[in-house]
Amino acid sequence: MTRSPAARRSSDVYEWLRAAIVTGDLRPNEPLIEADLAERLAVSRTPVRESLQRLAAAGLIVPRKRGWSVREYTTEEMQRKSEVRAGLEGYATYLAAERATAADLAVIANLHQERLALTPADEALRVKTNRAFHDAVIAAAKNPELASAIYETGQFYFNGPVARLTLGEEMRLGNADHQRIVDALIARDAPAAERAMRDHIRRTLSVFQRVADLKG
Repeated sequence: MTRSPAARRSSDVYEWLRAAIVTGDLRPNEPLIEADLAERLAVSRTPVRESLQRLAAAGLIVPRKRGWSVREYTTEEMQRKSEVRAGLEGYATYLAAERATAADLAVIANLHQERLALTPADEALRVKTNRAFHDAVIAAAKNPELASAIYETGQFYFNGPVARLTLGEEMRLGNADHQRIVDALIARDAPAAERAMRDHIRRTLSVFQRVADLKG
């Protein structure tokens, strides 16, 4: 059944807000005022209100005196969320090593090559291609339910604030992580692919924790 225009608007607003939060465009503790968001997105307040309720249910925002604000996670919450993501996305990478088509592997390898050509100044592209890389690996697992579970737990992705901290050696380490994942996928070595993805997510967590420490 085709969704109604109103349903599409609500879903689009939700996806926009969620993406803005997980990519760091909307920062922890940033206020979210229903009327302001409706004006900014050129929609009525109804889809904004519905989207904010969904974001609250997902644990991404919290109520405040006037409206809502982006939730600020503690270091312990970051760690627990990342552990869940490492388990789920690690297994997705295991499955991808077994199930990916030649075309899937080509997409993943090409995205990795695109990232290798980027510089620290290419902040927006680094965020975009990183998300595309991970999404391509998850898609190659051929398990929509697993992909949905990863999406629902995804909060601590490589984003703008993290990109600003991952310069020089840190950027090299991230690229090396991705190279391990690509090599294991191409070799069809599922256990190695799973380990590489889990190691990568655990290491990325340390950068998020550094962002939180700098804010503190």
